Amino acid sequence: MHLPQRARFRALISAACCAVLGAGLLAGASSATATTEAAPTVQAAGSKVVGYFTEWGTYDRKYYVKNIETSGSAAKLTHINYAFGNVTGGKCAMGDAYAATDRTYTAAESVDGVADTWDQPLRGNFNQLRELKKKHPGLKVIWSFGGWTWSSGFGEAARNPAAFAQSCYDLVENSKWADVFDGIDIDWEYPNACGNTCDTSGREAFKNLMAALRAKFGRGSLVTAAITADATAGGKIDAANYAGAAQYVDWYNPMTYDYFGAWDAAGPTAPHSALNSWSGIPKANFYTSATIAKLKGLGIPASKLLLGIGFYGRGWTGVTQSAPGGSATGPAAGTYEQGIDDYKVLKSKCPATGTVGGTAYAKCGNNWWSYDTPATIATKMTYKNQQGLGGTFFWELSGDTSGGELIKAIN
Repeated sequence: MHLPQRARFRALISAACCAVLGAGLLAGASSATATTEAAPTVQAAGSKVVGYFTEWGTYDRKYYVKNIETSGSAAKLTHINYAFGNVTGGKCAMGDAYAATDRTYTAAESVDGVADTWDQPLRGNFNQLRELKKKHPGLKVIWSFGGWTWSSGFGEAARNPAAFAQSCYDLVENSKWADVFDGIDIDWEYPNACGNTCDTSGREAFKNLMAALRAKFGRGSLVTAAITADATAGGKIDAANYAGAAQYVDWYNPMTYDYFGAWDAAGPTAPHSALNSWSGIPKANFYTSATIAKLKGLGIPASKLLLGIGFYGRGWTGVTQSAPGGSATGPAAGTYEQGIDDYKVLKSKCPATGTVGGTAYAKCGNNWWSYDTPATIATKMTYKNQQGLGGTFFWELSGDTSGGELIKAIN
C-alpha cells in the first residue's frame, strides 16, 4: 500500500490549502476515441524501471522534478508514475492543481535552469516533467490515479466504466499537457476488498474498468495498474479478477512492500518487504516471492509483472531483541510520520545489522527497522531476472540518496 505519502499529504493539504492525494489513471484530452494508434515499442522483459514521483513531495520534502535529473535517476528510469490524480464522482480529477500546473519554479529549481514566467501557459510539476522529457526523449510519464485515500472513488467509477474512462482520457489528454503523459495507471486499493475503505463492487469490477480504459486509450497509450500483494488464501488477490484484466494492461505493479509495519503497534517486528519467507514469519505468504508465484499461477504472464521495491523502511520502538519477532511498544519516530522513514535517512540513522528473508533489518537503541539496501536490492534483481519479470518499480524517488544509490542498485 502507498501509506506513507497519503498520511503526509493530508497534513500538507491543510498546510498548503491544496487538494489531497489520490492514485490512478492517466488519460487524455480530446474527445475523439483512440482506435488505430500504432502499438508502443515493447521493451525486453526485465528492462523496465518505473519510479513514483509524488505530487506533494514538492512541499515539505522539497523534492522537485529537477532532483530526478541531478541524482542521476532520470537516466536510469524508463518510466515515471506521477502520483496521484483523484477519483471522485465517478470520474478522474486533478489532485493538487497548484502543484501540478500552477506553481512558479525559479531558475535554481527548474530542470532547464530557466525561471517560469507569470504568463506561460503551463507551470508546476507538469511543465517540469516536460522539461525532463526533453533531456531524456525515451523517458515515459504515466499519470497514476487513486492511492490509499482516493481509492474510495473507484466504487462509483465501476458503475459506469465507459464514462469513467472518458473522464480520464479527457483529463490526461488535455491539450495543455497531453505531451507530458504517455498513459494512465490505476492504483485501486482495493477492488472488492477493504483498504482505507471497503469496496463491494464485485469481482469483475476491476476487469471491466481496465477494459474500458484500454478501449478508450487505445493501444498507443500505456495502461498499467498497481495491485495488492496479499497472496493469502481468500485474500485481496482472490477478491478481484486480476488474471482476466491482464489482457488490458501493459503491466502490473504488485505492491510487494508494507507486508508488516507498526500499525501492529505491539509487533512482532518483521521486515516489511521480504523477498522470501523465514522461520517465525507472523503471517503465511506475506512476502514477495509468494505474491509473484500466486499471480503467475493465475496465468498472468511474468513479463506483465514488475517487482516492487520500497525506498523507505518501517520501524518499531520499545524493542529489546535484534532479530525479527520481538515485541514493541509502538511505531518508531520518523522524519515525516511515525513508523516510517526514507532509506537516505535510515542508512545513517540506523545502519543495517542483519538480513532476513532477502531484506535488511537494523536495531538502534530500542528501535527496530527493516528496509532494502543496495545489497538486498541486488539479490532481488537476481530473483527478478530468474523469474523473467518485466522489470522493477519503486515507491518513491525522494526516498533515495541525492546520488541515486538505490536506483543504481536496480540498474
